[in-house]
Amino acid sequence: MSQKIVMHSLRFKSQLMTLDAPRVMGILNCTPDSFYDGGAHGWAKGQTAHGLHLLAQGADMLDIGGASTRPGAAPVPPGEEWHRIQPVLEGLLEVAPEAIVSVDTYHASVAARALDAGALMINDVTGGDGDPDMWPTVAAAGVPYVLMHMQGTPQTMQQSPTYPKGVATEVYHSLLHRIAAAREAGIGDVVADVGFGFGKTLDQNFQLLHSLDSFALLDVPLLVGVSRKSMIHKALDVSPADALNGTTALHAWALERGAHILRVHDTKEAVETIKLHRLLQAAKASNH
Repeated sequence: MSQKIVMHSLRFKSQLMTLDAPRVMGILNCTPDSFYDGGAHGWAKGQTAHGLHLLAQGADMLDIGGASTRPGAAPVPPGEEWHRIQPVLEGLLEVAPEAIVSVDTYHASVAARALDAGALMINDVTGGDGDPDMWPTVAAAGVPYVLMHMQGTPQTMQQSPTYPKGVATEVYHSLLHRIAAAREAGIGDVVADVGFGFGKTLDQNFQLLHSLDSFALLDVPLLVGVSRKSMIHKALDVSPADALNGTTALHAWALERGAHILRVHDTKEAVETIKLHRLLQAAKASNH
């Protein structure tokens, strides 16, 4: 069943982004070990150039990360994480000061430095569990916050994840509780991410995707991050480098189930998928 997208918006300081149409968040990995493109763009200058390329291809925002959260990834100290992020963030905003840049971190100290340097959103894979200072930091800055569900940690999350009541039910109630707590902590704009690949088996990932339309009841924007992940490349028995076609298929199905933001490695293809999906939605509306 298709899900009508609920009108939401996000306030980025002086900029208001409406989500009447789905948006694209381009991934900018400032890491040597991310599962798909870690180190592929060189260091600061190359990563900055790649970020500008993603914007030119139609990304509505960028998500910069300085620590891989792939299964089994080793933790990165906050100082090293910031060392990786800082020159890229500053380089992007020097060339494109209007760009909306999110920082993918669960360290409050990194978030604070990034926000001071001009970042306008924080994407936290731990949903606030990674650092007790994260929510007060985000609340004080008054920026949107992506709250993701993860069972366990990147080091343990794929060690037999279980959901006795069903993965969609348990993830939904976990997000419902965490969103309420984040708002109570003073965060105004919360974006929910069900956390594909973070403490879920392949089958559980597809159960979540099938049930994605039920997460509209959270009444917050939904971010979907499936780009080139193992639920695609392992299912198809291909490498992450060959998982673009599968990614595009899953993006289309996620849009049909109400996704508001697609977090992607490949912005051009995601933008095209959204354009085609909007035409399909318009045709459906005209027949009613």
